[in-house]
Amino acid sequence: MRHPLPARLLPAMALALLLPACSLVPDLAPVESPVPAGWPEGPAYRRPATVAAGAPTAAAIGWRDMLRDPRLQDTVALALAANRDLRVAALNAANAEAQYRAQRGDLFPSLGATGGVEAARSPAAVAGAQPATYGGTAGVTGRTWSAGIGFSSYELDLFGRVRSLTAAAFEQYLGYEETRRSTQISLVGQVANAWLTIAADAELLDLTRQTLANQEDSYRLTQASFAGGNTTEVALRQAQTAVETARANLALYTRQLAQDVNALNLLAGQPVPDALLPMAGALAAPVAEAVPEGLSSALLLRRPDVLAAEHNLVAANANIGAARAAFFPSITLTASAGSASTGLNRLFSAGSGSWSFAPQVNLPIFTAGANQANLDAARIQRDLQVATYEKTIQTAFREVADALAARGTYDQQIAAQERLVEAYASAYRLSLLRFRQGLDSFTAPLDSQRQLYAAQQTLISLRLAQRQNLVTLYKALGGGWEERSVVAAR
Repeated sequence: MRHPLPARLLPAMALALLLPACSLVPDLAPVESPVPAGWPEGPAYRRPATVAAGAPTAAAIGWRDMLRDPRLQDTVALALAANRDLRVAALNAANAEAQYRAQRGDLFPSLGATGGVEAARSPAAVAGAQPATYGGTAGVTGRTWSAGIGFSSYELDLFGRVRSLTAAAFEQYLGYEETRRSTQISLVGQVANAWLTIAADAELLDLTRQTLANQEDSYRLTQASFAGGNTTEVALRQAQTAVETARANLALYTRQLAQDVNALNLLAGQPVPDALLPMAGALAAPVAEAVPEGLSSALLLRRPDVLAAEHNLVAANANIGAARAAFFPSITLTASAGSASTGLNRLFSAGSGSWSFAPQVNLPIFTAGANQANLDAARIQRDLQVATYEKTIQTAFREVADALAARGTYDQQIAAQERLVEAYASAYRLSLLRFRQGLDSFTAPLDSQRQLYAAQQTLISLRLAQRQNLVTLYKALGGGWEERSVVAAR
């Protein structure tokens, strides 16, 4: 049977356990947003539009709704399942959650059952026995059996030290969880951009093959013309340089395409099947939805990296409360109740009850400035987190502003580049016609062909940059990269 503590101690212990702790955590002043409420305006930006009622925001559009190509969707799904960086971020969040639960356990007494036996031998004279009974050299051997339940070193959180540390651990866990979300958003964007890069380099490789074939034909014609004395060696060498340049570019794009696939495999965490790689012409087709117009910069406060910085700021502020509590007395309790007997068979018999209650008060008097230094460090950490939070918002604003500026100018630049390609193509056809009619040397067609090839390369690069910028804009806005989005649910 268990023997409880004396009745007069129970109310005091219950009051101590239930006594609410005062909080020494300072009030956290609101951090003013260090960026304007609206986005920049000027020639590089589209005119802001009014958002239609009920129109989904960027954060409400899932990545499957944003990315149109089924092959790209399946590639992203592979990466989300096997990418190691995302796995590390998830494990960091799980570890932070476990540490929070461990810290939260300090708010409650840790109960434990104990049992043991103690055996000791003492000389008869020390034990107070009669020499006649035990002899001059006899000793006394005794055993004590005990069993009980209790708790040790439980701190009464009178000044909120433990609660402040628990709050800080919880905010740190939330910060890691937001970091996991941020890693997922970045991964989706990285996979999409890597997939689009493969599509662009594949187009550049095909263009270079076609250009090389045309230039080799031109080189053979120039060789024949030179052998017949109808052209100069300068024209022959110019045709040769065009061929060798195309061959060098062919090797370059072949290497880049192989490296692009390797980069995509690393992001996916496994080899991506060929069936999921971009098809011919994938870059020309729309691969992403348009970003809604008329967005407010307040959306930045919902970005996972901004939320993570906010949680880290709240955690640093909670640590100030724990540092303040170190200046005040702390009370720890140790208590147990059970039975004790000299014989195991009498351990739970009547009259064997035992108990102990040992409160301890620790009053800091002189700490050589350690407590003040810890408080100063906690305040500095809070101020550092404020600066980090503001810088995170400013960085997010810059990323979105850059993406908006690119969105507002890529259309005009690509349209102009397409007209330039058409002009070079027409110039090449006309110069080739004049050469065949004997009106010009072959130098003019060679120059036109080189200019056309360069313009076509630039056009492919611009189309890639435009599509990657749309993905970047969604990522910068903290877009809703959930598997099933609000839009799909509707």
